[in-house]
Amino acid sequence: MTTAIKNWIRNFKGGNGDGNGGGNGEKTDAAAITGTIREKPPEIIEARKKELSDLTKVKTKTQRVLYPFSAIVGQETMKRALILNAINPSIGGVLIRGQKGTAKSTAVRGLTEILPEIEVVKWCRFNCDPANPDKFCWECEERLKNNEIEIEKRMMRVIDLPVGATEDRVVGSLDIEKAIKHGLQSFEPGILAEANRGILYVDEINLLDDYVVDALLDAAAMGINTVEREGVSVSHPAQFIIVGSMNPEEGELRPQLLDRIALQVEVEGIPDIEQRIEIVTRQNEFLRDPLAFRQSYAGDQERLMSRIVQAQRLLPGITMPHEYLRTIARICIEFKVDGHRADIMIDRTARTNAAYEGRERVIEDDIIEAAELVLPHRMRKRPFEEEEFSIDRLRDIVRE
Repeated sequence: MTTAIKNWIRNFKGGNGDGNGGGNGEKTDAAAITGTIREKPPEIIEARKKELSDLTKVKTKTQRVLYPFSAIVGQETMKRALILNAINPSIGGVLIRGQKGTAKSTAVRGLTEILPEIEVVKWCRFNCDPANPDKFCWECEERLKNNEIEIEKRMMRVIDLPVGATEDRVVGSLDIEKAIKHGLQSFEPGILAEANRGILYVDEINLLDDYVVDALLDAAAMGINTVEREGVSVSHPAQFIIVGSMNPEEGELRPQLLDRIALQVEVEGIPDIEQRIEIVTRQNEFLRDPLAFRQSYAGDQERLMSRIVQAQRLLPGITMPHEYLRTIARICIEFKVDGHRADIMIDRTARTNAAYEGRERVIEDDIIEAAELVLPHRMRKRPFEEEEFSIDRLRDIVRE
């Protein structure tokens, strides 16, 4: 209850603000308000209702209003990489590298508004999917046994991982003493539990402690977070889209960690004058009246959501011609990437891109677009070599 509401309750009562006019005990806030309304004349009641309404409006206005994803000018590659991961989370996330002020965080936060709502088990601390009881946490397994599963729909969430987060804050913590003495899984969920079936956004990922990055990438790869302490182990589902952003001027990620994030996008300030003018114009309109600005892009947002939903339906049936798998293998060999993760990620990304474009079969352009997102940060750098990624070379290989 806000201070303003408490003050007018105190004034009405004419007492010391304890809800009983100076009596012994304290009523609940709801009881205090109800008592006031019953005791005051109708005109006073209406005046106070208006005051409450005004307070609610002020509170609403102070909440964050997201800038529409479809209103972001330029940065098409970044937006495409985010959308592809939203359509197919198994791609494996995206790293956004670039200067400050290039709409990185705006795009990540705005992404949730163009995604369909998800169903979750109500009251679940791990956001379990009611359609997949095989992946329930232990609490939802107990609810299922007791026939107490309730379902609710909500938007997908963006969970921020702070740079200074400790390992316990990320993966969760176990009360070993209680677990040993009472045989309980006394587990306090961490950020990975909140992020399950959502988007985990790690700004300045290059400044995170390596052991924290290792833990979240392991969970992202396995879809499960496991916490072990003194022989006691607890696991819960942890399937999320990892989105990292960084300014290369502040340091690089280790090559081993770079390889674990599927896609990488380089963003920079837009050099086109007209586009820069459009950015300023849209920002001014948004600041002047955020709700009206958002309404003007409601149609674009709805069309983008419909396209994503349609792509999710198409994805399982997308065909990848066998000769294109050979092409992908040759690309990875020619660009000297280590291991086979790049081959797998190009395949997944190309299929997803085809679905987003509304096709049922992968074409050469899908492979080129996928490889452009997968390869640059995986190219093996030999001593004294300055070889850089070349899109023209990539196109030549694909079209030979």
